[in-house]
Amino acid sequence: MHPADYPVRYLRYRSTAGWEPVDDRVIAEAAVELAVNGQPWLSFACTPTRLDALAAGFLFNEGVIQSRAEIAAVDVCPQGDHVDVWLEHPAERPAFWQRTSGCTGGVTGVGADENEAIGPGEPEAVLEPEEVASIEPEMLLLGMERLLAAQDLYREAGGVHSSALYDGQIIRAQAEDIGRHNTLDKLAGILLLEEIVLKRAILFTTGRISSEMLQKSARLGASVVVSRTSPTSQSVFLARQKGITLVGYARRNGFQVYTHAARIRLQGDAAR
Repeated sequence: MHPADYPVRYLRYRSTAGWEPVDDRVIAEAAVELAVNGQPWLSFACTPTRLDALAAGFLFNEGVIQSRAEIAAVDVCPQGDHVDVWLEHPAERPAFWQRTSGCTGGVTGVGADENEAIGPGEPEAVLEPEEVASIEPEMLLLGMERLLAAQDLYREAGGVHSSALYDGQIIRAQAEDIGRHNTLDKLAGILLLEEIVLKRAILFTTGRISSEMLQKSARLGASVVVSRTSPTSQSVFLARQKGITLVGYARRNGFQVYTHAARIRLQGDAAR
């Protein structure tokens, strides 16, 4: 099995101290092959942790499976460079893989008709009355704080994204990977394989929210998506349509709400 990080020695330069050798660690990047029902499908560029969840979650987020019951077995080879997923039914490999904006060259088999660009004129979803003002701002700040505190690989080697599903009280599932989109596939796989059911799903991530990240978040059932950084225009338009509260630049003392702010309890000028 590939390790999640590797030891390295590098030279560090500081203007105050000059050159010095440093023993440290760097995050692992591995090519992992996915086969479904014995047929090769694709190769992930990923951090080789929770490969069972990555494979199962990818198939879920791609719409190939809908539930844990459809998975007969998930086998990760001892070398950690191949995952076999056996399903209870046939599955057709997509005729082509569309490259996404994922930071390690992510791919999707979702056809163009299912992933069309959505414009600013699209109608905005209407929230249910019980959802309005159902979330305190402090909950979002606390959730991001807990995500950052749970970044074990990041503290060890840096260079990874982290995402987590929060139920409003605790983190129920958390994943780290060099690919931000991989973290959401791993989360989906964790929910499937460990049969975790969330009544409320708030997704926190360190990665940029692009359209495919928003699509995966919707598949996870997240009503709120919170990022440390920015959304893209397509993710904003898509969040409006799907009724998802999209939050960006969540830092220690604040954040920016791009869509469906009515879900968050507003105070002061914003509540008027």
